[in-house]
Amino acid sequence: MHGALLIGPRHAFKPRAAQWRHELASFTVELYRDGELADRGAGANVLDSPLKALRHLVGLLAGDRVNPPLKAGEIVSTGTLTRALPVAPGEAWHTRLSGIALDGIALRFA
Repeated sequence: MHGALLIGPRHAFKPRAAQWRHELASFTVELYRDGELADRGAGANVLDSPLKALRHLVGLLAGDRVNPPLKAGEIVSTGTLTRALPVAPGEAWHTRLSGIALDGIALRFA
């Protein structure tokens, strides 16, 4: 698989489909810059759920004669859960997620 972005372990959707639908719509995230809370967000900030946003895109493409439907392996960004904040070299950022079985991320800007 080339060109893919994966943060953390893979999670199967089908065995937990109902749980994923609920969690993606209701989970929350805290975004920290250098240990200080910078913003809060939620899955509901993305058309009520990242899954609903993806479903909306697939539906739009299905009825579009110009643009092709999504292909296996394509990356889709469904939107941001928090505000897009400016970053500076040397800053360390991390997230804390609540209400979903996913790991947060941590990164430092060079």
